[in-house]
Amino acid sequence: MVRSLILLGLVGFAAQLVDGSLGMAYGVTSTTLLLAVGTNAAAASATVHLAEIGTTLASGLAHWRFGNIDWKVVAKIGVPGALGAFAGATFLSSLSTETAAPIMSLILLALGLYVLIRFTAYGLPRGNLGKPLRKRFLAPLGLVAGFVDATGGGGWGPVGTPAILASGRIPPRKVIGSIDASEFLVALSASLGFLVGIGSENIDFAWVGVLLLGGVIAAPIAAWLVRHIPPRILGSAVGGVIVLTNVRTLLRSDWVEASGGVQTFAYLTIALLWAAAIAYSVREYRRDKASESVEAADAALAEGAPEEEAARA
Repeated sequence: MVRSLILLGLVGFAAQLVDGSLGMAYGVTSTTLLLAVGTNAAAASATVHLAEIGTTLASGLAHWRFGNIDWKVVAKIGVPGALGAFAGATFLSSLSTETAAPIMSLILLALGLYVLIRFTAYGLPRGNLGKPLRKRFLAPLGLVAGFVDATGGGGWGPVGTPAILASGRIPPRKVIGSIDASEFLVALSASLGFLVGIGSENIDFAWVGVLLLGGVIAAPIAAWLVRHIPPRILGSAVGGVIVLTNVRTLLRSDWVEASGGVQTFAYLTIALLWAAAIAYSVREYRRDKASESVEAADAALAEGAPEEEAARA
């Protein structure tokens, strides 16, 4: 039991480290692991969202300290997100365990594929910086992301972060900080929905506590790392973990019941594609950095800077 709690605490730490620096994946990573050890779908999502009340508060405060939050975005997306999360929580609570588990794995698999492909193929879009994000865009986005987050055990970040990043209107670090801060409202609302729907008897509060502890420790580290870590590479790595784990759940479910040989082939194929995705992301990241260095050097020369100074740029 103690060993399981320590492992769960490490998962909470790692998940929050990724979530706080990428703007997504705490919920999908933690919920995926809870499903893998046999927790029923509604209880798994409820456990993660209760822990997220504390982790998102800690993460939001840390991002605020580092100047990573646009409070207008938080207000416009957070309230609709809370409404969507409550609706999603009550919907999931009404499903049977046998029905909910594979449905949740399908949602998580789709989110994992989206994260993997989005960050591997496109990286982070940069354009339209400074243009305002309209409420008519953020409100429906928050409503959908909140509903997916509660029903899938995660999804606020995978749905919200790429959508806002794709607009290119605010810097990536402020997208991540704003999504993390607004997730507090989503986690609180989803938790209330689950408590209404399934009560507290199916929730292991020791698990909630260790997930919370790991996440709170990681939150300030992640808020600092968001300025330094390559999101493209991290997105490819996290997306692969989510895809691999949820394919495993689906192949072993009553829906599929794949043979051992089929499972092995699927795992090896996914692992190879995942490794290739990470390698591609690393290569493209290095290429982008090299291009930025060349552009900086050209700009320095155009402004008449000495050759030595341009070379350093």
